[in-house]
Amino acid sequence: MDFAFLLAVRHNVRARGAGRGARGAWSCKAMQSSCLIGGSMEKPCAANAGGIGPHAFAIRPGIVEYAAAILQCLGAAFEPYRSQYTPQAWLDTVMTPDTLRRRLRSMTVLVAIDVQGSVVGTIGGTVVSSSEGHLRGMAVLPEAHGRGIAQLLLDAIEKNLLGKGCTRISLDTTEPLQRAMRFYEKNGFRRTGKVSDFFGMPLIEYLKHLPLAKFI
Repeated sequence: MDFAFLLAVRHNVRARGAGRGARGAWSCKAMQSSCLIGGSMEKPCAANAGGIGPHAFAIRPGIVEYAAAILQCLGAAFEPYRSQYTPQAWLDTVMTPDTLRRRLRSMTVLVAIDVQGSVVGTIGGTVVSSSEGHLRGMAVLPEAHGRGIAQLLLDAIEKNLLGKGCTRISLDTTEPLQRAMRFYEKNGFRRTGKVSDFFGMPLIEYLKHLPLAKFI
């Protein structure tokens, strides 16, 4: 369980916009090109319809070099909910360097990178059966609400899992994350009715059947 829908970016839009001309890889033409999802670096994508340079993000594999930034992103995204988590649930959600390294080895972890090269969001996914993928660790920094980063990450991991033969995706979340639940439901996830124990907290299961046509 570890999905937050706190969206934000830690950069100054004006300052970054002023320096955009020197960032050839982040040009408007590059942003308008289609995103490559999964195993290789993503091309920059505008995160909303009116986005220009400051609203461009790239989706990349979450390699070890990003580990510290991923931990920082998870901690910042879930900090507003900390008091509503049990200590064990909190630690499992935001992870430690050791548990993150294990996740990087066992799951596909993606990160969203801004034009300054900073990690502003992350998500993980893994195949749990011949037809099912499972998501964990979705978080976006708390200062960029409304930039569409969560949607980019979710679309990327869905396409990655679809490419591995998954036709449905599950995830688990907790009651404090009401906004996250609305986001998942908007994206086709539905409660299965299964509620399990997550270190003393109710853990709510969601499931989505992947629409193949979405990625063709």
